[in-house]
Amino acid sequence: MPKIKSDSNRNERIAAKVQTIVAEIIRNNYADDPILSGVSIVGSVARGGLQFVRLFFHCHTDDIDTVQRRLDIETRTIRFQMGQKLDQKYVPQIRFTYDDTLERAEKMDALLSNLK
Repeated sequence: MPKIKSDSNRNERIAAKVQTIVAEIIRNNYADDPILSGVSIVGSVARGGLQFVRLFFHCHTDDIDTVQRRLDIETRTIRFQMGQKLDQKYVPQIRFTYDDTLERAEKMDALLSNLK
């Protein structure tokens, strides 16, 4: 009897698909919004049997708390619009988390340049 091959990268594919769809929704529907217009979705991770997707965002403002609160408020609307575009039986819950990788990389570059 042949072994059934498991789909080991399904989580990554679903997370990437959700990331793309949510980035498109934010770009198209919130372009005129002064708070959300500068938000970029830079990463995603699916967990819990594809029931939850954590989306990592970056923004070009210093008031990250305001952006986080606004994303939390708009999550339900974004998830509804995502469900219309996602070809799955279930629509995963989404959570937004700020990604400070770029700031940390800039600090590291500044420290390394000071060593020279």
